[in-house]
Amino acid sequence: MKIQEFKQKSKSELQKDLVDSKERVRSLRFDLASGKVKNVREIRTLKKDIARILTLLTESRQDGTKVKKMIKSSSPK
Repeated sequence: MKIQEFKQKSKSELQKDLVDSKERVRSLRFDLASGKVKNVREIRTLKKDIARILTLLTESRQDGTKVKKMIKSSSPK
């Protein structure tokens, strides 16, 4: 997903996506070890998505603002 798509989600949606992504990475690692995974790149993209989500959650916690408000301040002019 793109960062803009994550910024449009609420904090609870981001936390749910974070849990789901971590679970998906865990299952992909097990499948990789057993030789069931064909697309290894999916693990990399999921890990990047996790990092993006964690960054947004950290920014929202530090600023004390909602994630949706950050869209207005970071949108290109």
